[in-house]
Formats: sequence, structure tokens, C-alpha cells
Amino acid sequence: MRQLMGSRSERQVEPTERGLEKIRSQLQECAEGRGGEISTRQRAARLAEAYLRLDDSGRRAILRMIALEFGPDPVRVEAAHQAYQAAVGTPAQWDAEAQLRTAMRSSRLRILTQFNAIPQGVKFLVDLRADLLRFVADDPQLKPLDRELEARLSAWFDVGFLELQRITWASPAALLEKLVKYEAVHEIRSWDDLKNRLDSDRRCYAFFHPRMPLEPLIFVQVALLEDLADDVQRLLDIEAPLADASKATTAIFYSISATQTGLRGVSFGNFLLKRVVEDLQRDFPRLNTFATLSPIPGLVRWVQRNPQELAQAIFPADWKRLAAAGIEGPDSALFAELMEGKDAWTSDPQLARTLHDPLLRVAARYLLHANRDGKPADTVARFHLGNGARVERLNWQADTSPKGLAQSWGLMVNYLYDPDRIEANLEAFAGEGRIDASATVKRQARR
Repeated sequence: MRQLMGSRSERQVEPTERGLEKIRSQLQECAEGRGGEISTRQRAARLAEAYLRLDDSGRRAILRMIALEFGPDPVRVEAAHQAYQAAVGTPAQWDAEAQLRTAMRSSRLRILTQFNAIPQGVKFLVDLRADLLRFVADDPQLKPLDRELEARLSAWFDVGFLELQRITWASPAALLEKLVKYEAVHEIRSWDDLKNRLDSDRRCYAFFHPRMPLEPLIFVQVALLEDLADDVQRLLDIEAPLADASKATTAIFYSISATQTGLRGVSFGNFLLKRVVEDLQRDFPRLNTFATLSPIPGLVRWVQRNPQELAQAIFPADWKRLAAAGIEGPDSALFAELMEGKDAWTSDPQLARTLHDPLLRVAARYLLHANRDGKPADTVARFHLGNGARVERLNWQADTSPKGLAQSWGLMVNYLYDPDRIEANLEAFAGEGRIDASATVKRQARR
């Protein structure tokens, strides 16, 4: 199985009718559980290798085959259901219930479970689900297979099976390369950049699965400071002097990256933060504040869809100052630039000062009031608020990178994890959708 995990550039083979029929026959053998343990593993390995050699059309064909041809037998399910209904309230009820569960168990699960037994099989299934997620949007018939695989992965990746590890500069090079590859928030630009993020005043932790030992599932980068951070450029400055971690009172989670697309819907990020807090408190007893310095990735897109929000965030006094700069109203070129996430306004200090309060207001309203399907519209806010955090502070020009300016005009936010309020915040958010925020942020969000 040395070549089981091929790269996407190697996946060039188009499916043939004969090849798909051979795979269908092998899937049937897997579903029926033919042969002993060794032959079962060999068959699963051959199937995995055949799948990885195929292009997207071939992969989709195999996934449709598994989804449509290996589900529960409707006739058997109906018979078992009728037998169960007839047995309710009798001594035979529990046997009938077991038979109904057996009838409803699809052959898809037997096939998927056999992949788990081969070397790199867990990673194969995670990547297979990533393929499923790409295809399912325009192929709803794949949804039953996706739901079953997600449920199986949720069981296999239960937080009780995961291992928390601290990653250091002395960690294996292959693992350090994965950090560079998977960092999703602030690009790691060089080995010096990575070394800076792993220095003595920093920490990096990741969750691992025993069957994927050099594959971080999710990792968090932490800065040990004496106060809340308000500028990610300073945090990432490789020329900045090394801080004395023993004097730190504040742990700032400034980057959290989930690495496996195939584990979407499998939640363990909240457990990662809880475990990291415990580890940090043990090593640094002076720590009493745990917060993030987080991006606001959906802000500009939201304002583009709701342009009135920006206009309403500009108060009469702000309009007067803007008029003095030659900007008369929402139809001005400045508004067009802001809507497009352009950064020309940042080069005019007076204009930037005038926009300071309005942009903070619109960001506060976005975080506290914008929602999608009853949850915060911003994905990062949804994660932290769903874990019991509070919207503590908005930070001006905290990320002036092209990405930061384009997605949120350079604004970032601190989410505060207050151990005394986490449970209450969790209950209020889950039950009522209520968001906890500091007095300052609430004031900024007022209309």
C-alpha cells in the first residue's frame, strides 16, 4: 500500500466500462464479506488503489455505484418493520428491534468499514469524503452515502480517540511542512516565519488521530503576551524581540486551521481549545486571560450585499468630515472602493481617521446581528460564539495585508474565553441565539 495516497496530479485515468464492471464486482464481494481477513484487506486495498488512479468522472461513477446499488433492501426493511410492529409489547420485541436495525444497515457501511482496515485507510476515507463533498452539491443522490460516511468518521474521530501534541521546531520536518501547507489564516511565508511562530513565547498545538500520525487534523497557534493583541503584523514580525513567556498573563489564539476537508461536520475544534487552555495553565500559572485575534472574513461581502448598512453606520458628524474631504454621499467613488474592498483610502490618514468609527460600527453590527439560518453569518464568529466566547473588542488596521483589507478593511476582533462565563454563553447562544459582547462592542452596534 506504499502508493495508496497518490497526488491529484497523478489522477489522470478515465474510467472504462470494463474497469467499472470489475470494480462493481469487487464492491459486491466487499458487501457480502467474502473470504477471510487477509483477502478482505487485499480486496479493499485494490479497490482503493483503483479509485485513486481515476479522474473525477471515474470517482463520481464509483461513488454513485456505492450510493445507489448498496443501500438497504427496501423489501427486507419493510418486512422487518412489520415484524417489529407486530412484536411491540411482546417478549419478541427486542429480537424484532435487532432484526430491524440489521435490515436498515446498508451494505455501504460494510464497504466503507473494510477500507478502515488497510494501511492509510482512514486517510483514504477522509479524502474520499472530500471528493463526495465536491460532487454532492450537483448530485443529490450521493447524499445518503455522504451522511453515512460522515457519521462513521464522527465515530472514528471522537475526541476521546484524538491525541493533543505540541508542535515545536524540533518536530519532524514532514510535520512542519504540513503546517506550512495547511495554514489557512495567515500564510507562513518562510522557514524563518515558521520558526518565529514556534519560538519560546509561542505555542502550537494540534490534534492527531492514531491512524494518521503525521497528519494534523486541526492546529492552533498561540502567542503568550501581557495584554490583548490588536495587530497581527506585530504578532508575526520575525524581527520583533522575544518576549519573556514566564511573565505572560494573556494567551492569544491567533490562528486556528482545520486541515481535512473530508472531516467537515466532524466537530473537535472546541475540545482543542479546552485542552490547550489546560496545557497552558499548567505550564504558565500567571495566565488569566484567553482570547483570540481573529479575522472577520465575511464583512466586506456582507456589506456588498447590504450596502445600506455602510451608509447607516455613517452618522451626520461623519458625513460633515467626509464632505470636507470632497466625499458628498453614498454615490461617491470612495463608497465604490469600500464596497470592492480596495485599499486606496488607507493612504490618506485624514480619510482613514474619518472612516474609523463608521467601519467599526458596521463591523459590530455584522458580528452581533447578521445571521444565516439562525446562526452568525461570519464563519469564524459562529465557531467562537458557539464555543462560549464573547465578542470583546474590534481592532482597527489589525491586518493590513491585501487579504485583510479586502475581506474586512483590515479590521480584526478579539473573542474572549472567560472560564466563568463560557457555560452560560454556550446555553444562551444555543438556546436563544443570544450573543455575549462587551459594552463597547454593544455600543458600537447600536443603530
